[in-house]
Amino acid sequence: MVQAAGTVRDQSRLADEHAITEIIHMHCRGVDRADEAALKLCYWPEATVSYGAEPAPAHPFCEDLVPAIKAFAQTHHLVSNILVDFPDSSNPALATVESYLIAFHYLKDPQGQDSEMTYLGRYLDRFEKRGNQWKIMQRTPVMSWSQNAATTHDDTHPALAALTRAGRYPGDPVYEGRRDD
Repeated sequence: MVQAAGTVRDQSRLADEHAITEIIHMHCRGVDRADEAALKLCYWPEATVSYGAEPAPAHPFCEDLVPAIKAFAQTHHLVSNILVDFPDSSNPALATVESYLIAFHYLKDPQGQDSEMTYLGRYLDRFEKRGNQWKIMQRTPVMSWSQNAATTHDDTHPALAALTRAGRYPGDPVYEGRRDD
C-alpha cells in the first residue's frame, strides 16, 4: 500500500526517501561503470536478488555482473517514477520501493553488425535502514518488454569527436581524483 499520494512528509521521511533514491542511482552507476564496489555498497551483506527462479545472494551476484556487463561496449541505465512506501508504521526502518527502469546495452560486433538491446521494466525493492543508512535487502526486477535492434555509433562525427568518452571502472572520468583502489 503506497502512502497517500501528495501527502506532505516530515523532514526525516524526505531524508529517508532521498537516501533510498541515492542508492537506486548508485546501483545504476555501478552497473554502467562495471564497478563491483559501488554495486555491493547498495546491498546489505545478506541481501538477495531475484534475477532467476530463486533468490540469490546479492554480493556474489554483483561479482558475476561485472564481467557480464563488460561484454557490452556500453550500458546506460535510467530509473524514474521512484515510489517509496513505509508500509509498517511500527517499523520505520523498512521501506518498499518501485522504480521504473530503461536500460540500453550496446554490443559492438567485430564484423560491424552492432546491436542494441533495450530493456524496459521495474525494480521492486525492499530496503532496510540500519543506523543512519539505507540499503537494499531484496531486489526483484520485473520485465515489461525488451527489444533488440541493429544500431550504429559514429564517434568521429564532428559534433561528437571532442567529447569525453565513457568507460568502465576505474577508467571513467567520474572516478578521476575520487578513489584509490
